[in-house]
Amino acid sequence: MAMAASRADGMSGTMNRTMSVTVSGKTLSSRAWSGRAWSVALAVATVLTTALTIWLVLGLYDQHDRAQRRQDILAAARQSALNFTSLDYRHYDRDSANVLQGATGDFKKQFAAQTEQLTKLVAANESVSEGQILDAGIVRSDEHSARVLVVADSKVTNTAAPKGEARTYRLQLDLVHRNGRWLTSDVEFVG
Repeated sequence: MAMAASRADGMSGTMNRTMSVTVSGKTLSSRAWSGRAWSVALAVATVLTTALTIWLVLGLYDQHDRAQRRQDILAAARQSALNFTSLDYRHYDRDSANVLQGATGDFKKQFAAQTEQLTKLVAANESVSEGQILDAGIVRSDEHSARVLVVADSKVTNTAAPKGEARTYRLQLDLVHRNGRWLTSDVEFVG
């Protein structure tokens, strides 16, 4: 590599320096070299900025997706618990159908198998339960399943308690994601 400096003196008396660089038999002036360096630097900066932008957008999309999944899980668990704690002997067929609509797996099978017996029991006791969801929280979740704890109150009236009595339920619901919906696969009463 050979370097040569030359002095160019303009009419104004200023001094301009140019540098020549010989690379592989080609001589490049410092101005040409500087232009190429800027072009390379600009291209690298553009690639890095594009990569960073894509990474940030994917991160935001993932964060939004997780937040939406969380909201969907909580909404499904709240609705399932509300359906489960809100039953009226005057339209028990509709109320039990609401429970079954948000159910799947063993829970759905068990509830469906007991519906006929429960219908008779609820009608004989003239039972009405008006549920209200107080709180719900996700214990664990992934893209396909979730476990949610729900605290619910209900006012229950029947022939034994015509003025009604308050009940508090702590429910553990297991949910699975099927066909774009979160469905309850198991319900347990917990302490």
